[in-house]
Amino acid sequence: MRIGVIGAGAMADVLGTRWAGAGHELMVAGRTPGKAEALAAKWNARTGTIGEVAGFGDITLIAVHYPDMAATLTQIGDTLRGKPIVDCNNPVEIENFTLVTEPGRAMAQDIEQATGGHVVKAFNLCQASVWQMEPPVFDGRRLAVPYCGDDPQAKDLTRQLIADLGCDPLPVGGLRHALHLEAMGAVIISLLWGGRDPLTVFNLVDRR
Repeated sequence: MRIGVIGAGAMADVLGTRWAGAGHELMVAGRTPGKAEALAAKWNARTGTIGEVAGFGDITLIAVHYPDMAATLTQIGDTLRGKPIVDCNNPVEIENFTLVTEPGRAMAQDIEQATGGHVVKAFNLCQASVWQMEPPVFDGRRLAVPYCGDDPQAKDLTRQLIADLGCDPLPVGGLRHALHLEAMGAVIISLLWGGRDPLTVFNLVDRR
């Protein structure tokens, strides 16, 4: 699979590293060219402009801090129109640990509206160190990773990317549920800032 990665922070680093290790072809762009170049060298990948990376992949990961999202979406423009997108971002301020998006609306929905792409919300409920685990296993069980979106192809590609990390893909419905995943992300972030172990996760318990 060809994966475009927009962002060069911790989440882009760890997810891209795992996907490169699984044999996918990656291309990366970031606001800091040196960071993007370092990731490209690590992944044996290429760098490009945000527009070039947006046009590269079968699916594109957007992994940027929420204050930079508007500028990033402006640079993306129409290059992701009709294409699959993974949104792993949490629009959460860390004073009161609340969402900064319009009430009742998810950042994932804003990304879809701005780009015209097919957004799937995923990978937003864990700190980056969880995704470094090979595989993420807790109490002998693989981590369940919720994801949601409206486009079947985009969801199928995301399911594959989740499975490539050794996790259990957990579809939770249409993109309207991204709001709930982002709210769950706010809870996790508040726990981490409160001193919980970075490997803190939500996970399902299956009695079987």
